Amino acid sequence: MDHSARFLVVALLLAVGSLSPTSLAQAVHCDLQPVDPEVTYFTSQVPRGCVAHVPNATVEVHVLFLEFPRGTSELKLTVNMSKQTGVQPQEVLLVLGVNQSIFLRLQAPGIPLRLAYVPSRVFHEPLGVDSIHLPNITTKNQFLSWAGARGAIASVAELNDPQSILLHLDPAPGSPPPCSPESHKDMGDTLEWQPHTGALVQGCLLEGVAGHKEAHIVRVLPGSEARSRTVNVKVDVSCTLGSPEAVLILQGPPYLSWFIDTNHTMQILTTGKYSFKIFPEENKSDVDLPDSREGLLGEARRLNASVVASFVELPPATAISLRASRCGSGLPASPTPARTTPPRESCNQNLLMTLLQPKCANGTMTLGLKKTHVLGLSCDIISLTFWDSSCQAEDTGDQFVLHSTYSSCGMKVIEHVINNEVIVNFLSSPSPTRKKVQCVDTDSLSLQLGLYVTPQFLQPSDTIELGQQGFVQVSMSPSIPELTLTLDSCQLDLGPEMDAVELIQSEAAKGSCVSLLSPSPRGDKRFSFLLRGYMVPTPKAGILNCSVSLFLGSWGQKTYRTVTMRLNVVSPGVSGHTLVLPAVLGITFGAFLIGALLTAALWYIYSHTRTPSKREPVVAVAAPASSESSSTNHSIGSTQSTPCSTSSMA
Repeated sequence: MDHSARFLVVALLLAVGSLSPTSLAQAVHCDLQPVDPEVTYFTSQVPRGCVAHVPNATVEVHVLFLEFPRGTSELKLTVNMSKQTGVQPQEVLLVLGVNQSIFLRLQAPGIPLRLAYVPSRVFHEPLGVDSIHLPNITTKNQFLSWAGARGAIASVAELNDPQSILLHLDPAPGSPPPCSPESHKDMGDTLEWQPHTGALVQGCLLEGVAGHKEAHIVRVLPGSEARSRTVNVKVDVSCTLGSPEAVLILQGPPYLSWFIDTNHTMQILTTGKYSFKIFPEENKSDVDLPDSREGLLGEARRLNASVVASFVELPPATAISLRASRCGSGLPASPTPARTTPPRESCNQNLLMTLLQPKCANGTMTLGLKKTHVLGLSCDIISLTFWDSSCQAEDTGDQFVLHSTYSSCGMKVIEHVINNEVIVNFLSSPSPTRKKVQCVDTDSLSLQLGLYVTPQFLQPSDTIELGQQGFVQVSMSPSIPELTLTLDSCQLDLGPEMDAVELIQSEAAKGSCVSLLSPSPRGDKRFSFLLRGYMVPTPKAGILNCSVSLFLGSWGQKTYRTVTMRLNVVSPGVSGHTLVLPAVLGITFGAFLIGALLTAALWYIYSHTRTPSKREPVVAVAAPASSESSSTNHSIGSTQSTPCSTSSMA
C-alpha cells in the first residue's frame, strides 16, 4: 500500500471516529456540577446479603443489619406478601440489628410476624405485632447464631443509612439454602430499600448549542444478576415560565423496561421497552443509547439540548423519582463555590415527641429523654415539663428525666390509668409542643393463672392426672376495658429430667394437643392441653408458667408480666384424687346399674339350667394364660398410646 492510500485510510478512520457519540461529548464543553433537582430511588442491591428458599420451614427468619451515621434516625419498614402465591409461612421472625438508636414505623398487615430487637436501640409507635427483646448481643455472628437457632434463615441484608425498606415474603425458588451472605448482592424480589441520602445529581451547559431544550439523563448501572424487570420512573418538573422542550434519556442494561409517569411533555429515549402510565402500550426507542457518561452527554447534544438539567447514575433500581423545582432557566455559567460546612438540619419535633414514652411503677410516672437523641434530631430544648409547669425535667448528665407521683403535677388517675400532659419548648419554635401521655399503674393490677378440669371453668384445681385434659385461664383484676392482655407464651415444666413443654407461643397453639379457646365474657385468655398418659420417669409435680403483656391503646410501650402456678401430677386411679360431684354420682349410679343387671342375668341362667331332681357341681374354669397376657398388654399399650405421645408434648 503506497503512502497516498495509507493517508486515505487514516482520513476515513478519523472521519468515522469524529461521528461517534464520544467525540461529540468531547467536542462540547460540559463541566458537570451539583444542581437542584432531587433524585430518590429504591434498589434491590445491598452492600452484603443473601436469599434462600425455605418452603417447609415452620419459622421463616429474616435478618437486617442496619448502619446509621447519625444519632437517631427514622425508619419505615413494610413487610408484605403477594396474594398470587397463596402460600403463607406459619410464622415469620424478623431480627433487627442496628448500630444507633432508631424510631421504627412498622407495617405488616396480615403477616404472622414477630419482631426481635434490642429495646435500648429501637423505639417505636404501637407495632401491632409480637416482639422479642434480644439480650445485649452486638456482633453479627451473635445475631445470626441467635436467629438460626429459632428457624430457617430466608434472607440476610446489610444496609447503610436506609430510610425505607420493603421486605417481600414471596418464595425465591432459585435460591437454595443455606443463606450465605455475598458482597454487592442483588436481593431480587425479596427486598427493596431507599437510602436516606438521595443520589448525586449534576448538570451543565452544553456550549455551542442554540435553543432552550433541557435534557434529563438517568443511567442505571448493571447489577450482579442479569434479570428482566421493570423500573418505575416518576418525573415531576415544575415550570413557572412556559413549558420548554425537554428530553428524558433512560439508559440501563438491555433487560430493563421502563414504566414512566411524568407531568411534563418530553421526548423519550430509552434502552429496551417503555410505556406510560396513561398509555400502557409498550414502545421501543429506535436509537441505541451509548453505555457511557460521555456518550450520553453527546446524545443530549445531538438532540440539540443546550442544558443538561440533571444527570444521575444509580445502582440497580426498581423505582426512581426525579423532582425539579424549576425549568427553562438554564444553569449558571460559573458554579457557585461549595459550602465548607453543611447547613444544620432542622429539628424533627414530631419524632422527638414520639420518644417521650412514660413508665409507671412504685407510684411514680417517669419519662426519660436521652441527650444523644436530642442532638441526633438537631433539636435545642429550652424546657421539658408536665402539665404543671413547676414540675420540670432534671438534667442527670446523659438524659433529661421528668417524674412525679400520681398525686401531683396535674396527674389524673382514671381506673388505674395515669394521665398527664408533657410540654416541650423548642428554641426553633415560638409556641410550645404538647403531648398527652398515659400509662398503667401495674402495681395495682393482679394477674391470676388457674387450672380447671372441665371446659366450663367452674372449679379450679391444682391437680392434673396423666392422660387428662387441662383447661387454663389467665385473668386480670380489676378489668380495664382500655387495657389489652396478650398471651405471649406458656410452658409446662415437669422437672429437671424432662424438657419444658411449649404450650403457647405468640398467642398460637404449639402442637396438636393444645387448643386456643374463646375468651371468657370478661376477656380472660383461655386454652386447653392434653397431658401425655405415660412418662418415664413419672412426674409428681409441674410448674405452669405464662408470660403476658399489657398494652394500652394510646400507649406505645408494653408492660410484661409473668404468672406461675404449681401443679400436682398423679397417675390414673390414685386414691385421694379429688373427683367433682357429677363424676362421683355418675360412677355410683353406673356401678348400681351394672350390679343389678348382673344379678338378674345370673338368676335367669340359674333358673333355666337347674335340673329339679339333681344338682350338678359348679366348676370354675380358669382363663387361658395367653388371654390374660393379651389383656394386660392391651391395657399398657392403650395407656402409652395417647394423642399427645409426641416428643413435643408433655
